[in-house]
Amino acid sequence: MRTELGKWLMDIAKYMVTVLLLSSVFGDMTNLWAVTSAILASLLTLLMGL
Repeated sequence: MRTELGKWLMDIAKYMVTVLLLSSVFGDMTNLWAVTSAILASLLTLLMGL
């Protein structure tokens, strides 16, 4: 069960990075706080998944 939770958290981290990249391509990413919080959230989720 622990490995499944780790895989799930890693998938969430990948989705967050994908959303960040797509929003930077299609939108205007001028809000530094939003970019920083998205990066930190994805790193935290990735580390918890590993």
